[in-house]
Amino acid sequence: MTGRFANIIVDISHEKVDRFFQYRIPEALMGHLDVGMAVMIPFGMGNKQIKGYVMEITDRAEYDEHKLKAVDSIVKDGITAQSDSIKLAWWIRENYGSTMIAALKTVLPVKKKLKQVVRRTIVCKVDAKTAAAKADEFAKKHQSAKARLMQELASQSVLPHTLVTGKCNVTNKTIQALEKAGLIEVQAEDTYRKVLPENIADLEGWKKKRLSDHQNAIVDSIMQDFKSGVRGTYLVHGVTGSGKTEVYMELIEQVINEGRQAIMLIPEIALTYQTLVRFYRRFGERVSVMNSRLSAGERSDQYERAAQGDIDIMIGPRSALFTPFERLGLVIIDEEHESSYKSESMPKYHAREVAGELCRMKNASLLLGSATPSIESYFRAKKGEIKLFTLNERLAGGQLPSVYVEDLRSELKSGNRSIFSRRLYGLIKDRLEKGEQTILFINRRGYAGFVSCRACGHVMKCPHCDVSLSEHTERYRNVSRLICHYCGYMIPGVTNCPQCGSKYILGFRAGTQQIEELLHKEFPAARVLRMDADTTRNKDSYEQILSQFACGEADILVGTQMIVKGHDFAKVTLVGILAADMSLHAGDYRAGERTFQLLTQAAGRAGRSALPGEVVIQTYQPAHYAVVHAANQDYEHFYAEEIAYRELMMYPPVAHMMAVLVLADDERAGAVQAGTLAEQVKQQFGDQGFVIIGPTEACIGKIKDIYRYIFYIKHRECQMLTTVRDTLEQTIQKMQWSADSVQFDFDPMMNY
Repeated sequence: MTGRFANIIVDISHEKVDRFFQYRIPEALMGHLDVGMAVMIPFGMGNKQIKGYVMEITDRAEYDEHKLKAVDSIVKDGITAQSDSIKLAWWIRENYGSTMIAALKTVLPVKKKLKQVVRRTIVCKVDAKTAAAKADEFAKKHQSAKARLMQELASQSVLPHTLVTGKCNVTNKTIQALEKAGLIEVQAEDTYRKVLPENIADLEGWKKKRLSDHQNAIVDSIMQDFKSGVRGTYLVHGVTGSGKTEVYMELIEQVINEGRQAIMLIPEIALTYQTLVRFYRRFGERVSVMNSRLSAGERSDQYERAAQGDIDIMIGPRSALFTPFERLGLVIIDEEHESSYKSESMPKYHAREVAGELCRMKNASLLLGSATPSIESYFRAKKGEIKLFTLNERLAGGQLPSVYVEDLRSELKSGNRSIFSRRLYGLIKDRLEKGEQTILFINRRGYAGFVSCRACGHVMKCPHCDVSLSEHTERYRNVSRLICHYCGYMIPGVTNCPQCGSKYILGFRAGTQQIEELLHKEFPAARVLRMDADTTRNKDSYEQILSQFACGEADILVGTQMIVKGHDFAKVTLVGILAADMSLHAGDYRAGERTFQLLTQAAGRAGRSALPGEVVIQTYQPAHYAVVHAANQDYEHFYAEEIAYRELMMYPPVAHMMAVLVLADDERAGAVQAGTLAEQVKQQFGDQGFVIIGPTEACIGKIKDIYRYIFYIKHRECQMLTTVRDTLEQTIQKMQWSADSVQFDFDPMMNY
């Protein structure tokens, strides 16, 4: 790209430098710079060399060109940002409130291009007969290493260098001697690092399944739009086991046949292996994966392969969305309801929304899929903004599992204080006797802070926000308080239930490790695997645990949310949900939605093959609409009740909500800053339909000696919240507060 000046964004995440800086392009770099390149530039009074990204190349000088500093050099092996990536970063910055460099780093998941690995092979330069003769000759001379190598080469003319030096135990000195003698040649070539599992190429080949009429109708409808130039957003609402993945693969194949590429997003790294296996069987080496478990070199290689067009399909969690495909034609977001698609670090973007903008820029289609769609997506579908498809039957023709809701209040009254209800205990014992498998799911590792009565099921709630109060215990005194994390409403801790007077009112505390220990005690012969954040810290731990369970090496799998999302185990005929209430009363307006989704997804793991399945939901709130409708797998009735609640309380998607998080190293200064900002919103916008909640101390009031305060703003128009954000950013600048001290989060997915 030609031009004499470069507008550059510097690699510093600070609001005062969140703008373009213009530099001269020296003669040596003229014609070599391009938009998106990483460059080194002199910056500041001391002309410190820092990295920046070229945003624009122009012939128009913004200042006296004789006073402009010159670009020093192009960063060697720096990743070049495509122009579309720069546009997308700008869109993220404008919509989610962050610095441009933070947004740019988000869309460039790989920051540095690393060298490829060198693969060495040893090639025999003589025929097999001569090689065998040489092996005999070396053996007679007691040169055993040379004899071993030549004997191997007599039957196989090419060997990997690592095999020869490893398994064959041949030294480099011996290899050099044979090479000097003209018997072998060592060849070297650059190659990409392998990210697919070692055994994936050995798996059985894929056999194309015949799609049902309903599946074909979905594929035909979307592809008819695609071929006619229409790029829409679609939602596939299919019950667990209804064959959504087959629809995804068929669509991807047809899009690839049209000369385009596809991105397949999955919510959990734990799902990567199973998804990869399915896609590799069908598409072979044209599939790759991108996730945080890969090394820097592995990520660099996959980024380069995508940029070079060596692959057509990228699979992975949120960051895979930014794969540099030039010919992107389709983005699929599986389990689109999952909260992991929302970034919890700045910029706090949602992959579903960014995917929509990316598809608009790339002229691609967007497909959302879930057995339990997010309320936001279903709301849009009901309004006709996106096209809705439904799959109501399991692909294999199997029945949905039988679901039992066990009232733990009754269990307590009858004297059972165990984690397991009597029905669940009996069914676990039955499955062990039959040689079938069981999944036991607890929907939060550690414990939830809500307080409930074990006798009557009453939950302590905020009268103003209709969310549960959370229990906080003062560290040095045996004093507890119940607090609302939205508005700050607070009451002293309770020792007796205000509803029935029972003393059995307390916070729920049960974790996966406790359940695993109890299983070993109650069922000593059972083989138990545990899958949670503690047991999946290593790179391959997900695959190892899931492979062991899939191969029948364990009878019971105990775990958190990661075990109930999309997995398909043929021998699992029992799923036990041990504490439905832990997410049901999480102090969050999305608690009902998340509980319904978790229970429905968990129940969907049972009976996915010819064997019938059973599900036991243990709860203190058996009449709650989320539990009732999850037990019946009835999304429509759940949605009707949930959207009515959102309408009543003005929660998303009926309205929009912005969280304003204030961070300060001084407790009083943080409280004053949060109060000042909230008061400004009330005074300046109070008569324009806004609802302001708080400010109050955040859910976790202090992290790493930084105090945290939160307030929420609600309005029916998202653009109005953007206006408020812009106004508050101006106030922060005027007051000379650090922009890093305030974070904005639109329609937050987490409880602050």
